[in-house]
Amino acid sequence: MKLFIKTFGCQMNEYDSERIAAVFEERGYFLTENVESADFAVINTCSVREKPYHKVESELGRLKKIKLKNPNFKIAVCGCVAQQDGEKFLERFDYVDLVFGTSAISRLHSLIDLVEQGERICDTNEGEDELTIPVFSRSKQVSAFVTIMKGCDNFCSYCIVPYVRGREKSRKPSEILDEIKYLVDNGVKEVTLLGQNVNSYGKGLDEKINFPQLLYLVNDINGLERIRFVTSHPKDFDDELIFAMRDLHKVCEYLHLPLQAGSNKILKLMNRKYTYEEYKEKVFKAKELIPSLALSSDFIVGFPGEEDDDFEQTLKAISEIKYESIFAFKYSPRPKTKASSFDDNVSDEEKSRRLNELLNLQSKITEKINKSYVGKIQEVLIEGKSKKDENQFSGRNRQNKVVNILSNHKLNIGDIVKVEIVEAKKNSLLAKVLEYVGR
Repeated sequence: MKLFIKTFGCQMNEYDSERIAAVFEERGYFLTENVESADFAVINTCSVREKPYHKVESELGRLKKIKLKNPNFKIAVCGCVAQQDGEKFLERFDYVDLVFGTSAISRLHSLIDLVEQGERICDTNEGEDELTIPVFSRSKQVSAFVTIMKGCDNFCSYCIVPYVRGREKSRKPSEILDEIKYLVDNGVKEVTLLGQNVNSYGKGLDEKINFPQLLYLVNDINGLERIRFVTSHPKDFDDELIFAMRDLHKVCEYLHLPLQAGSNKILKLMNRKYTYEEYKEKVFKAKELIPSLALSSDFIVGFPGEEDDDFEQTLKAISEIKYESIFAFKYSPRPKTKASSFDDNVSDEEKSRRLNELLNLQSKITEKINKSYVGKIQEVLIEGKSKKDENQFSGRNRQNKVVNILSNHKLNIGDIVKVEIVEAKKNSLLAKVLEYVGR
């Protein structure tokens, strides 16, 4: 039996897809990239923005054609759209066999049993109060995601996450550490700790622990080389976390801290619970204490009420902080959110214009920062090699930059090498090997 999985959205969805694949593997399924040859297809969905929602509809249209040729072909929809629409999905798409929400993966075995017996099922129940994820097998890799918590209690006015991922729940630290040790034993060198707001980690647990304390525990795991994490909320980002990033040698000098807008008026309408001045003070302190820190951020343009001056303040913020990279999107109203009742007064044409202007500004900043790497010595974890050139390898430095490496010596995936950056590309760096550090 063959399984096809397509994943939309965030790293949390990618992690969930790995969990789903492990369940199917236990049932004798093998992953395939060819959907035409699959017996079961799973579409892991994202509803944070309107565009990925429409992509899901398009993907289902493709799967419908396969099912018309092969009635035994099973189709499942999971993730945030499934959690949001539930039974409506089965009603709207009568060829979909299974809809399961963000908390139903632990019940997937029994759901597949029912579907294989010919039933159509929807399970969007929240489930247990405690977040427990057993250690599961996954394909061999050097970098892996590890969920430490799920859900969000912040209720930003534009964000659907609290409605589709639920309220904040943290995993027990012992469970997280066991998963990471298992991964390291199977060749993983780097982990990325995942949560909608990792800074809130520990709330609700019987054991008194916070996110910086968890980082110290993960840092002590033998064989682990690097630690990354996403996402931090600026209102909870504090000195304790800055100090942990500075002092723990395995924690990479990379911070994703979404600002969303540079205007305090818009930040208030977004219910972000901080001002731009407070945000700027925190990131400048982090940069001062961690000189090699690379910053990235998220931005929404065209939020209801955003006037030209508000947008100019966002451009000013980007110029002041100088992010290495950003993710920027046009505002689109999402169901159930407070902002969906706001007057969406910015035209789509104006949203597109503002988005292009913002991205063009960031492109110039990124190009300048990339050029500043030329001549510097960097440590790179090898993640792959070129199919076209046997002497070219790729990986990422500690600042999360993609580095393409020319080497006359054979390198292996998982190797850590010292390189000198010799050229800056638009979205990557080119380097030559100086020293083999180890595996």
